[in-house]
Amino acid sequence: MAYLRSLIYYPLFYGFSACLVVASVLAIPFGRERLKKVVALWGRWHHWCVENILDIKIVQEGVIPDEPVLIAVKHESFFEAIDMPRLFSFPTVFAKQELFWIPGWGYSAKIYGLVPVARDKGAKALRNMIATAKLRINEGRPLVIFPEGTRVKHGAEPPLQSGFAGIYKLLGLPVVPIAVDSGPTYHRIVKRPGTITYRVGEMIPAGLPRAEAEARVHRAINALNRGESVSDSGSVAASA
Repeated sequence: MAYLRSLIYYPLFYGFSACLVVASVLAIPFGRERLKKVVALWGRWHHWCVENILDIKIVQEGVIPDEPVLIAVKHESFFEAIDMPRLFSFPTVFAKQELFWIPGWGYSAKIYGLVPVARDKGAKALRNMIATAKLRINEGRPLVIFPEGTRVKHGAEPPLQSGFAGIYKLLGLPVVPIAVDSGPTYHRIVKRPGTITYRVGEMIPAGLPRAEAEARVHRAINALNRGESVSDSGSVAASA
């Protein structure tokens, strides 16, 4: 059944996604609100396909604030990147600059307000990135970052990319870390039925020393690997 579900999923999801890329470009002249609606539809379409075609249940533990904070998300597959427009009303995501080269999608992403990340391009690129991010903060939008820098295998706990600490310091925002375990079900050609869990960690205040901030974020985004749970206050605690 997993093979059959995947065979149905790919043409349906990506076929309609291609139509939505065209729709997003056509929506731009009519204003950002129209573009937002197209992007939100893409997120809802993906969610429907994941739950109804792939038979993957999505569970959220804890409350994710939809406000100007830095959201640090574990990155095990494309699932969580595609799901951001569903989780938030109008998110800004730090995305690899190479993604902006995709015809149609890249232009829409720029107008929508994603922040291109130019790795190893020096201080000027970092200043431009921070300036763009601050514009989005002034719009009242949450900023989503994948601090590991790329997708990692389920269970792996690599150190955070060095750029995360710089962004945390320069933006001066608290961080909401989120663990997610999409790897076993979604990060494969043949998707597997099961459950994907978002586990929201305790908000980490702005202005902490680099080592402390990185350690707290690293622990929280890997909470699902370590059998930790979220308390009623939203903090991460060890499971019994």
